Amino acid sequence: MKAVKGGLAASLDRPDPVIRFYLFHGPDEAGSRGFADRLLKGLGAEKFSVPGGAIKSDPAVLVDEAGAISLFGGKRAIWVEPAGDEISEGVSALLEAPALESPVIAIAGSLRKTSSLLKLAEAHSFALSHISYVPEGRDLERLVVELGRDVGLRVAPEIAQRIAAASAGNQAVALQELSKFALYLGADTENSGELDPETVDLLGADSAETDLMRLGDLALAGRMKDLLDELGRLPHGGSEAIPVLRALQRRLLMLAPLRARIERGESIDSVMTSMGKALFWKDKPLIQRLLSVWPAERLAEAAARVSQLERQIMLRPLADDAALGEILVTFARAAARSR
Repeated sequence: MKAVKGGLAASLDRPDPVIRFYLFHGPDEAGSRGFADRLLKGLGAEKFSVPGGAIKSDPAVLVDEAGAISLFGGKRAIWVEPAGDEISEGVSALLEAPALESPVIAIAGSLRKTSSLLKLAEAHSFALSHISYVPEGRDLERLVVELGRDVGLRVAPEIAQRIAAASAGNQAVALQELSKFALYLGADTENSGELDPETVDLLGADSAETDLMRLGDLALAGRMKDLLDELGRLPHGGSEAIPVLRALQRRLLMLAPLRARIERGESIDSVMTSMGKALFWKDKPLIQRLLSVWPAERLAEAAARVSQLERQIMLRPLADDAALGEILVTFARAAARSR
């Protein structure tokens, strides 16, 4: 069944034990993932991932995993991402099974009205489905305020507008920014704090510090000469590697769900149009170019490599300048080959 408008929050925070299958779908995959994460907290469960391909090959896998008792005695939820019609047979068996230990959460992108998975989720009383649209304008600003509240921050409307614009409509990026602000201010749900403009100026994704995002953008765009020039201007032995890598992570987080929509059949123009005012006008040509160059699989690989390098730099001595330059040049070469 479809989630009742206005009742989704209660369904996530106080889940009905009858529901055994949750489907979050729609163009805003970051939003779907956010709802799924909130549901995990409501369930008090840990995520146990099962690939959609495994369910396609053997539909019984889904019922087996949902029926299995956790080895460590805690609650768990079966997480399937990405999900599509290929898991329909497994979900059908899940909904008809006599009893289960764990609910199943599926994250899908845009589904057609004729989708067999969508029809199952909307028709069965043991299932709950919700479609997520990319928030725009005031809706996006209200969402930032709500996300801030979840991490212990009181966010004024004008600051919410700024964070919404800087995150380009991506809830995952907005939450990352807000979590960073909360950590800096020592705020949490038990000890809330006011998010002030000075903190956003100092740490925000649109602050002067994140001019360093230009390095990642040059690499992703394949502009090797400009990239090498910028790298040459970095102070030797400085500590710019981590900020540059985190700025690059934000860019990759923003691109991934947009590229996924393109690979499901949407045109680049329609995806760009849907971004509306969430994307700065001066960034649109760059984003359009990056979406045409980087497939979803390579974006995921790039994000994994950036995260791995960040951990390496933080956990053990590493030649930061050389390591940063190496990964950016590698990305620039890959982008240049794709043009």
